[in-house]
Amino acid sequence: MEISKAYHRLGLGQLSFSAMSSSHHKDPNQLQVTLFFCYLYLIAIGHGGYNPCIKVFGADQLNGSDLKETKAKSSYFNWLMFGSCIGMLATRLISVFIQENLSWSLGFGIPSVSMLLSLFLFLLGTKNYRFSTARGENKNPFARISHVFMEAVRNRGQPDLDVYNHNETLLHVPLQDSKQLRFLDKAATSCSFAEIEEAKAVLNLVPIWMSCLVYAIVNAQCHTLFTKQGATMDRSIVPGLLVPAATLQCFISLTMVTFIPIYDRILVPIARSFTQNPSGITLLQRIGTGLFRSVLAMVVAALVESKRLQTARDDAIILMSVWWLVPQYLIYGVADVFTIVGLQEFFYDQVPCELRSVGMALNLSIYGVGNFASSFMISLIDKITSQSGQTSWFDNDLNKAHLDYFYWLLACLSSIGLASYLWFARSYVYSRPNTL
Repeated sequence: MEISKAYHRLGLGQLSFSAMSSSHHKDPNQLQVTLFFCYLYLIAIGHGGYNPCIKVFGADQLNGSDLKETKAKSSYFNWLMFGSCIGMLATRLISVFIQENLSWSLGFGIPSVSMLLSLFLFLLGTKNYRFSTARGENKNPFARISHVFMEAVRNRGQPDLDVYNHNETLLHVPLQDSKQLRFLDKAATSCSFAEIEEAKAVLNLVPIWMSCLVYAIVNAQCHTLFTKQGATMDRSIVPGLLVPAATLQCFISLTMVTFIPIYDRILVPIARSFTQNPSGITLLQRIGTGLFRSVLAMVVAALVESKRLQTARDDAIILMSVWWLVPQYLIYGVADVFTIVGLQEFFYDQVPCELRSVGMALNLSIYGVGNFASSFMISLIDKITSQSGQTSWFDNDLNKAHLDYFYWLLACLSSIGLASYLWFARSYVYSRPNTL
């Protein structure tokens, strides 16, 4: 974790020096450009290394077998996202202003100093942290799960055997006896009950992961097409003062910062009194609620874009106000509170203890794959719709383009994704009883 943070700090520091040196040259040479991208990749590698680990390490400080700490663990993921949103809000409001109006080197330097400060604060608590030392068996968790799949394939022609010892101690995770994925039961000749249930728990995550990909595709539009859309609208607050289109993303962070305390301190206790669930509602219910709201966000975005296009065609001089975009940002901010936080806790909670960092990385991979899928969709649709001299849906002149068609397409795909998610969630068997 600290090695990954070191990569991240090194990348930020080098970006600061790179910006400082390039400020003396109007046209950077090829070496400077290459180094610039190397620094960006260094930051990405560092972020990808420590991000899932730090979240898991924080959650591991709370004992999941204790009812009071189980409630606190659910709140931990809420407040972790709250802190992240505060950071993103500060970055979009302060760092962006410094970079554009004062100095790019200072804009990169401030995050570098902030990372050093966070390291100092993290190390202050070293003596008080809980560290897990129990590992049960010495066999690597990847080896255990791979062994189950290999044995199941090897014994695929054998009749089902029920040779589990249900009284054995499940050292790695308190798994429940799952009646799903019975083909893995064929590995019972050489694998323990705990190992088979671990493999089932990991494999059960795949349908949930796949059904949430559309949500990640929609998520990518909030930072790309929504911003491009806002750049074509009237962004003036007072005469002479324009709102940067990218600043509109702050409404997502503001919504999350406002709604997370309401959800954690008001809605969860109310729901808990009815359901007796420490989290108020189950993790899958929480994720599904956010998926439904993402559908609404795309419907609103499509309607607003249709209205913008109609306004532009009626009178190209009078621009539609950018504040029309605020509702779609607000709805999506609420969706993030449910889905993003829910997915973090779900992938942390539903994997074997020794694979929790991998589970959190699997959660982050949803958004990585979603961004690639979004880019592929846009490229493919742009190529198809621009054939035979037709105007592309993503024409540079948005008044001639049809982002509204794309938003309607995403709304339909989101509905299909939600339906598939509900199908898989209905039959999902939780690995831990406290998440029921």
